[in-house]
Amino acid sequence: MEDFVISEVAGGVSVITFGTPKSNSLPGHILEKLAQTILEEAAKPEVKAILLKSAGERAFCAGASFDELLAVQDITESRNFFGGFAKVLTAMRTCGKIVVVRVQGKVTGGGVGIACAADYCFATNDASLALTEINLGIGPFVIGPFVQRKIGVSQFTAMALDAEFRSAEWAMQHGIYHSVSENIPEMDGKIAAFLQTLAGRSGEALSLIKKVSWEGTAQFDEIMPERTFMSASLVLEDEARRRIENLRVKK
Repeated sequence: MEDFVISEVAGGVSVITFGTPKSNSLPGHILEKLAQTILEEAAKPEVKAILLKSAGERAFCAGASFDELLAVQDITESRNFFGGFAKVLTAMRTCGKIVVVRVQGKVTGGGVGIACAADYCFATNDASLALTEINLGIGPFVIGPFVQRKIGVSQFTAMALDAEFRSAEWAMQHGIYHSVSENIPEMDGKIAAFLQTLAGRSGEALSLIKKVSWEGTAQFDEIMPERTFMSASLVLEDEARRRIENLRVKK
């Protein structure tokens, strides 16, 4: 499977699908394309909601691409890469349309940020999640504000420190997931029904609900440059490179 981002509009809903061969981990060019596609699809008058999903039936998103993390050579390249995650999350927050996320399997790192940036998130029972950045010698700095908004500072800190997987049930109890299904077909049935309902709603009302739900997050734009620098600088350290290389070999 090649890296891709595709979109299709039907019945007032834009379905955006991304995929990469390595557990849907996200290299820089896919992050850029994903952010651009979200904004372009949201700008279409006929679109009332966006469904964001990943390819396959296994991992939803493994976060940053190890290959790309090891390829960055200087702070500029590194900031550009982590800035890609910031662009995707910011696009989800500011696009003006309801963003629904479909999570069909395990989620780590930046993928957790995408789930937390959703306005409504569907998942399967095996969609456990973890913030594993500490294992790489860095931290979940860019996605932090989005995760904290959903689960609070205390739970975010715990996830960032222990890097352990939390169950889909835990994620639902803490407001990351809004619906958890036994399997993918059941989840997709729920998503189809939910999106059909959204498509019949007032577009203006949906837009205002989106606006109200994200009130108080304008400061995210102000702190993103600093958060991006935190990850960008740490990943250039020798310790981080050793950790990332070791984990890549184990995969």
